[in-house]
Amino acid sequence: MDLKINIADKSGKSIKKELKEDQASAFYGKKLGEKIHGELLEMNGYEFEIAGGSDYCGFPMRKDVNGIMRKAILTTRGIGNNYNRKGMRLRRTVAGNTIYNKTTQLNLKVLKYGAESLIKEATEEKKE
Repeated sequence: MDLKINIADKSGKSIKKELKEDQASAFYGKKLGEKIHGELLEMNGYEFEIAGGSDYCGFPMRKDVNGIMRKAILTTRGIGNNYNRKGMRLRRTVAGNTIYNKTTQLNLKVLKYGAESLIKEATEEKKE
């Protein structure tokens, strides 16, 4: 399954990349919060952190749910719960924090910048 990657930097800009199955397999087994070197995405000098993602059905990944399975958890606030009433708890289904072959989308944030700009690299790829 292809893996869609959203990369956000501090300026508020983000770029999107799509990885094929063979490239995406380098991410399998990694968890939310882990650091990734930019060489996996052909962005030398960069360092990223896995900030979030979703599985093939669109359930959001949650850092405190271990493994690859989906789980119905009782949430008060945070990922998977947008309810604002004080004291309200809702049972929501979320995906685990480990990336596997049915994870379809990942969010990365830039920790360390490389020599070239992210936006410049993204526009060069689109031209090709």
